[in-house]
Amino acid sequence: MFSRLASSARAAAGKSWLSPSIAGGLYAGGAVAGYSVYANSEQIHPQHLHWPHDGWLASYDTAAIRRGYEVYRQVCSTCHSLELIAFRNLVGVSHTEEQARALAASYEIMDGPNDEGEMFDRKGKLSDTMPSPYASPEAGRAANNGALPPDLSCISKARHSGPDYIFHLLTGYGKDVPAGSAPKPGLNYNPYFDGGYIGMAAPLSDGQVEYEDDTPATVSHMARDVTTFLQWCSEPEQDDRKKKGFQYAVTITFMAAMAGYFKRFQWASLKSRRITWID
Repeated sequence: MFSRLASSARAAAGKSWLSPSIAGGLYAGGAVAGYSVYANSEQIHPQHLHWPHDGWLASYDTAAIRRGYEVYRQVCSTCHSLELIAFRNLVGVSHTEEQARALAASYEIMDGPNDEGEMFDRKGKLSDTMPSPYASPEAGRAANNGALPPDLSCISKARHSGPDYIFHLLTGYGKDVPAGSAPKPGLNYNPYFDGGYIGMAAPLSDGQVEYEDDTPATVSHMARDVTTFLQWCSEPEQDDRKKKGFQYAVTITFMAAMAGYFKRFQWASLKSRRITWID
């Protein structure tokens, strides 16, 4: 932003006797705007964490995805939905097909209408999406003092800094309220949330979830696992995309090398040929 302001100022400087004032105004305006944005921010920017799946050829930690799903199922699903994730999406990633079928069958899904025009409950199937904790958005607002808990299907892509923000938000409770900031009744202080106060109480506590693989269920470990799971929910195609991208890069490099070879050697005799005419 400041580079564009500077270029505009230099352009104006060569055209008018008002150039010093214009340049000074542009620089001052840009500086004030930048400092205003910084001063109005009432949240701490999350520190960047080096996630195992961040590399160009890195893949998701499937064990962390499975543990993260357990954290979501036992903790987060009481308030938050996953409307874009179906049980079949877990197959081959964190669960086998049999495990995913059994998991889906443990839920009662409202379906219908039937031949009599009535809705009915049935056991879940692989094609069903994760059931919502509330029957309607209005019911969700009524249960949460007018605020509807957001769907978590794409939360990692919908928030700035993505997984870093989610991890720090989940582990950011219990901090001291800064001086001059009055506590707000019914809200919880979290410096990583916009405005500093959030309606959601601290969702995680040590030993809250019992992992199948006996991993210690500390707050930081559960936050890491559920963050990895939510990142996978936002980009379930990431591993395939990286794999295909690598294959395309290798193929294009090989084709470019072959094209260079044919141009350099196969056509060298014709490109270097000298033609003369004798009368």
